[in-house]
Amino acid sequence: MQINGAKQQRGHVLLIAGDSATRRRTVQVLPSKNLAALSMVPVSTLLGSNVPSDTTYLDGIHDQNALQVRLRTAAATPGPLLVYLSGRLTTDRRGQQLYLALSRTTTSTARYTALPWEWLGMELRTRPQGLTTVVFDLAADKATWPLLREYGTLPASTAAEVYGVVTPPGFAGDEGVSPYTRHWIEQLRHAPERPSNSRLHALTVASAALPPGALILPGIREITAPGYAFGHPAADERQGFTESPAPRPVVPRPAHEPDAGRAAVQAPRTGTVVVPQTAPAPSPQPLPAHPVFVAEDPRPHIHALAQSGRHTEAAQMAQMWEQYILQTDGFDSPKATEWVEIRADLAKMSGNFLLATQLWVGAGRTRLVHQSPDAPEVLSAARSAHYCWTQLRDAARARECGPELISLLRALPSLDHRHLTVAQQRLEYLHDAPGGG
Repeated sequence: MQINGAKQQRGHVLLIAGDSATRRRTVQVLPSKNLAALSMVPVSTLLGSNVPSDTTYLDGIHDQNALQVRLRTAAATPGPLLVYLSGRLTTDRRGQQLYLALSRTTTSTARYTALPWEWLGMELRTRPQGLTTVVFDLAADKATWPLLREYGTLPASTAAEVYGVVTPPGFAGDEGVSPYTRHWIEQLRHAPERPSNSRLHALTVASAALPPGALILPGIREITAPGYAFGHPAADERQGFTESPAPRPVVPRPAHEPDAGRAAVQAPRTGTVVVPQTAPAPSPQPLPAHPVFVAEDPRPHIHALAQSGRHTEAAQMAQMWEQYILQTDGFDSPKATEWVEIRADLAKMSGNFLLATQLWVGAGRTRLVHQSPDAPEVLSAARSAHYCWTQLRDAARARECGPELISLLRALPSLDHRHLTVAQQRLEYLHDAPGGG
């Protein structure tokens, strides 16, 4: 369209729902629900622009070539572009290439029925800098997760800002809008003005209570680099990482809670990050207006945030540290497991007993791979998981978590047998009385 001889700038929002991600009848991502929720958000808010815009919803598409045409059409728009993708991330039988699974995709047909991830970068590569945003909310299947761990990233295009999360296989999600997308929308709705993309992503990650080990992009290194740290340039210039090992992190627990003192008795070590400290730690007063990485041990600072009721900021800081440890020490490292336990403690302190149960069960299983069933850390994780599970008042959620918890308890013969007996009795009761808890 021409206006006074000049081409009118138009924007485009392309929303793509791939195949649902389920494993053993456990839902991880329901992309159709995500697109339905996004359809309720004004296009100008999604796009961050008031230019006239087109919107394309692709839900249930199964033809990779038709999807490529839609992607190519969107990429040709002269104005700002948002591409959102949700669904199951898979790989071909040879395991060499990543795909967004479509509605008819199987492992043997991925090459012909799924969207090759590299097509996304190929179609967007000629876009002008600064006009393209890619957001994804995905779950990886079992065969794909090792490939993602090897890559450590999920590139889309050097011409695009890329934000999103990939959930690891086996972690139960909600049978509704998935956490990252739900909180992304909530941040858009409640912010006085639309946040920058980087700040929107950081706030979403902080509040979404993502599962342990989730691949978050940008990760810790990028999100603390200049231009990314929550949209505060002055803070951005102060933050950064050294190449030294990270401190051994543990958040002390109040004495009245189960296994109190296990974390607290470990002497904190001197931290290795970050450029100048902007607020005293570990004292909870005063606290910085926005979370920063302090020069000493970050654990007391995180605990102080949680104790003062600033649970979102505490969770945000812990999640960023977890991502840093995952990148420096690996997914199965003891330090990574400790950060899962820290997040479990923070979830418990905030009253999110569902997440706390899931995280403690995950930590117990990870420790059980590397430690004996009678190791104090393994038993402690199991007891904490059981305690948090008993605090769940939602019968459906408790039933969902019960089998995994009981499986963990059964694997620990040296644990007080009453834990297993009580858990089994409660799960039987929950099945007999759906409204109970």
